[in-house]
Amino acid sequence: MNELAALEGEELTAVEFVERFLQLRFGESLLRLYVWPDVADADGISIAFGEPGYRDALCSLIGETAETAALEEGRSLTVEFENGTLLAMSLREEDVDTTEAGSFTAADGSTVEF
Repeated sequence: MNELAALEGEELTAVEFVERFLQLRFGESLLRLYVWPDVADADGISIAFGEPGYRDALCSLIGETAETAALEEGRSLTVEFENGTLLAMSLREEDVDTTEAGSFTAADGSTVEF
């Protein structure tokens, strides 16, 4: 089961930087990330947290529609937008320094933590 399938076809409406984490709002759904995702554009050029242009790259996705979204427990989280931009984060134990990497709350109120 793909817990993030509800994001597919949804427009990113807000990018919120909250102290030590990131919130991405897709209409009534909320993706909260405690691990900063990498942002790769359609040309495959990737920007990581802390690099110049990172926040701009995230904010430029506002108004874009998620084409695919996948959560592979213990492996990765990815969201690909219709413009070819990919958000990706590793969920492997050696890459995550928190007990919880994030959560997804769907429009119906159901929540999954990962």
